[in-house]
Amino acid sequence: MPAGIMLPSVMDVAGNNVGGFGSSSMLSLGQMMMLQPNMIDGPGQLHPLDMTQTPTSDGEIPARLREEEFESRSGGSENQEGVSGDDADPNQRPKKKKRYHRHTQHQIQEMEAFFKECPHPDDKQRKELSRELGLEPLQVKFWFQNKRTQMKMQHERHENGHLRAENEKLRADNIRFREALSSASCPNCGGPIAVGEMSFDDDNLRLENARLREEIDRISAIAAKYVGKPVVNYPLINSHAFSRPLDLGVGNFSGQTSLGGEMYGSGDILQTITGPTDADKPMIVELAVAAMEELTRMAQTDEPLWMLSLDGIISILNEEEYVRTFPRGIGPKPDAFKSEASKETAVVIMNHINLVEILMDVNQWSTVFSGIVSKAMTLEVLSTGVAGNYNGALQVMTAEFQVPSPLVPTRESYFVRYCKQHADGTWAVVDVSLDSLRPSPAVRCRRRPSGCLIQEMPNGYSKVTWVEHVEVDDRGVHNIYKPLVNSGLAFGAKHWVATLDRRCERLASVMATNIPTGDVGVITSPEGRKSMLKLAERMVISFCAGVSASTAHTWTTLSGSGADDVRVMTRKSIDDPGRPPGIVLSAATSFWLPIPPKRVFDFLRDESTRNEWDILSNGGVVQEMAHIANGRDTGNCVSLLRVNSANSSQSNMLILQESCTDSTASFVIYAPVDIVAMDVVLNGGDPDYVALLPSGFAILPDGPPIAGCGIDGIDGNAGSGGSLLTVAFQILVDSVPTAKLSLGSVATVNNLITCTVERIKAAVAGEHPP
Repeated sequence: MPAGIMLPSVMDVAGNNVGGFGSSSMLSLGQMMMLQPNMIDGPGQLHPLDMTQTPTSDGEIPARLREEEFESRSGGSENQEGVSGDDADPNQRPKKKKRYHRHTQHQIQEMEAFFKECPHPDDKQRKELSRELGLEPLQVKFWFQNKRTQMKMQHERHENGHLRAENEKLRADNIRFREALSSASCPNCGGPIAVGEMSFDDDNLRLENARLREEIDRISAIAAKYVGKPVVNYPLINSHAFSRPLDLGVGNFSGQTSLGGEMYGSGDILQTITGPTDADKPMIVELAVAAMEELTRMAQTDEPLWMLSLDGIISILNEEEYVRTFPRGIGPKPDAFKSEASKETAVVIMNHINLVEILMDVNQWSTVFSGIVSKAMTLEVLSTGVAGNYNGALQVMTAEFQVPSPLVPTRESYFVRYCKQHADGTWAVVDVSLDSLRPSPAVRCRRRPSGCLIQEMPNGYSKVTWVEHVEVDDRGVHNIYKPLVNSGLAFGAKHWVATLDRRCERLASVMATNIPTGDVGVITSPEGRKSMLKLAERMVISFCAGVSASTAHTWTTLSGSGADDVRVMTRKSIDDPGRPPGIVLSAATSFWLPIPPKRVFDFLRDESTRNEWDILSNGGVVQEMAHIANGRDTGNCVSLLRVNSANSSQSNMLILQESCTDSTASFVIYAPVDIVAMDVVLNGGDPDYVALLPSGFAILPDGPPIAGCGIDGIDGNAGSGGSLLTVAFQILVDSVPTAKLSLGSVATVNNLITCTVERIKAAVAGEHPP
């Protein structure tokens, strides 16, 4: 007998020999040769008709040997055959051996189906399956073990391929970024730049630079993972490109068509701005990361960076300390520009997630801040952030900021907005101007890092710290508005925070369900409340968009005496369900009153004194039919008023009015509405088809706060005691859009607004004598 080829001893999990030296069974050379064609197709691969799996670890080898030992012991003489002449010694008799058992196609299919349902069968399941298939439980056990190993290998191969492709993408993008940065030039001097280099050798600055570079890499990685490349051009859908149809006072136009054309008027510098080029995008990312770092430190630092004013009411930026702390920035301040910086903190009734969504959605942002933002659009989204939230979101935007008066020029800005969630859970949203990428002599406003930090508070509240830091050429501001603009109440952080606080209260009232039913006139139907508030919100947005000195407006000044000049403009309304068709004439004027803003506001919103100034009410009695409270201040509400005309032959008229006030601004805005249409709205119907032509008043303090003299002259929150009042009317002068405007119509509207102003001055002067 030839000597058998012995295998090393292999132990099972119980320590028993299952093959090799010392075992009762051995594998001869002939057996090894018989195993090769049946079991192995190539290195490390099982025959596809067998287990369809290669043992990939030492733990799988004992299973195979145990199965071979089991089958060699259980096989009978009918399963043995001689070894071929090539495989045996010619001087010896052929040695019989067991033929290896192969599973049938039916057995494999059944085990495959069972594997999909249960990859790890227990002893009972294996015994049941072996009984059904005519196999031994041990054979079933080994088949499932090999099958699990096969699935693991396939999954790992797939993952490796996916990661390899991701790695190649990142490598290609990295090379492209390096090439773009190597050819970039400094926007100030025109020379080459070295990204990441610091002009100081201080160790702290070097550490800061390294951290900023890591932040840039993280943004690029987020974009590569979720978008496909670090900076991606997302063409915006027209319906979402603008915050709203900004068609009030935009010259002549037709309805809501051609929104892109309505956004811009003659001489609008935003008209020439397009999305950033690929070469600009790496610099934009770096600028956004540095701006986020600056905003965070400015919001969290007090003295010496911020100092209280002499009256202890407002914080003033220490310019010298700012330059020392942030030496790089966006470059030096241009000549003839002045710096405006302010910081304000408040707790608002809205959770941090909703606040971030409002700030990162251009539609919601411009709607909530409609008194400050006259128009806004997103030019390009560079990163959408991590899936599911705005962490890492980056977008290039344009916006026009306003004061509700034709006497204050608007401020146009081209900037990048970046959102980040810090390690402590605080969210931050920062804006920084991109004008340095495309210098233009027409630029009159630059936004240094400005924005807010949002900290989660209990019970759905949030703590908001807002920083506004701009450089602006304000030489076009009228003299009566300069104290207000210089104080920061017009465009500063206090105005943004006060507006946000008031709007959060309004949004909370929309969602309120515990409405008291005892008060007369309170609308308790949830559907009716939502429809009426939605209609009032459209009215406010329309009023604010049409009263400022926006570049989209073409105001014509009628003869007057300086600040009291009446400015008019016309437009055509065609096929717009939200406005009556025809020619609409808008008229506005701003003037100063020696009365505190709070008292002017209370006088104008009070229906009992309305007939003292409202010429269109014809001296009729005005009664409140219904109202919706919008916050803690009783002045924040939406009302439905009925004008009972003194002439009984005239039909009664309804007026929708919203009044809102905070420490920086107040509004009383109203519009005549159709009785039938309002009945539909109060029953929860769609308010978008109710035609509105809003008119009203914007009331601002005439200057910075003075200690001990409040907005009402009592509580310490307002200016020097006077008010800046803007009166704006919209009148349908002809129901035919193609008709030509007559001089008589202009004279009529001019007389209307002039008489209204005189009545207001006489009424408040008589009620509050000097």
